Amino acid sequence: MAGAIALAGCGKKQEAQAVTGQVIAHIGPDDVTQQELDNELRLANVPADNRSDPVVKAALTRILDRKYLVQQALAGKLDREPTVHLDLLRERDQVLAGAYVQRDLRAKVSTISNNEIDEYIKAHPDRFANRKVFQIEQVSFPPQKDMESLAAATKDFKTMDQVEAKLNDLGIKYSRGPAALDSATMPPEMLKPLEARKADDIFFVRSRTSATFFKVVSADERPLAGDQASQFAKRELASDLAKKEEQETSAAVISASKYEGDYTRIMTAATPPAGGEAPAGEAQNAEKPAGEAPEAQKAGKEQKEAPKN
Repeated sequence: MAGAIALAGCGKKQEAQAVTGQVIAHIGPDDVTQQELDNELRLANVPADNRSDPVVKAALTRILDRKYLVQQALAGKLDREPTVHLDLLRERDQVLAGAYVQRDLRAKVSTISNNEIDEYIKAHPDRFANRKVFQIEQVSFPPQKDMESLAAATKDFKTMDQVEAKLNDLGIKYSRGPAALDSATMPPEMLKPLEARKADDIFFVRSRTSATFFKVVSADERPLAGDQASQFAKRELASDLAKKEEQETSAAVISASKYEGDYTRIMTAATPPAGGEAPAGEAQNAEKPAGEAPEAQKAGKEQKEAPKN
């Protein structure tokens, strides 16, 4: 797409080529360089030791296909169509914005010290020294229209068989099986009710895309230490830096932006609450049918990459 942006930007194919280097192939008036091929393999996450002849052939074929289609698009003057032109501008903005964010974040992550890592580990014992992995039994199903009624109807249930029978009565398709929850990746608001659970407690977690009843079968102590702990802590610190960077960027955007006409009213109006549904990919409150429990992740799914131990 980057090549298409450059071509559409000036209309002269030879002048538009931003990448220079060893030429390894030609298609019409356009050349393909070794640097373009290397970049194609990088974007496909192909490591250097896995670049066999078939892999390289497939990558080079993709580049040639793309350049050929760009030539046909330019011949058909598609770059002059308003929506195509806007799409190209948007793609350019996304590539440059992403590159800036990644460069800025890499620079900040590189400054994370061993002392910061050690302090993070000490400050989060539930993720390291006191880490637990909860083995659970879960029943998952698509979200229903009246989740509140379903939660109320199951509030006194003590077994997963009761949950399964209720879903069968309602004609709700579901899947049942084992899963695991790791305190290293679990929000504190969810860990607290799990730690205080009774033997027959059943928990309920829902999001826009799924709903899950689950029961804790066992909890295994699995401390995280050494290099594994340090690597996990550094990833968590990097994630915190990314969130902070996003907040700072949002503040800078608000400060620098000005609006015209009716968009002043639209953009300065208070954002309404999300209401009954959580944003896609985010879990709503983890609920015990017998009461309320705090915000949590989806049962059986981990919000972040959990350490394997």
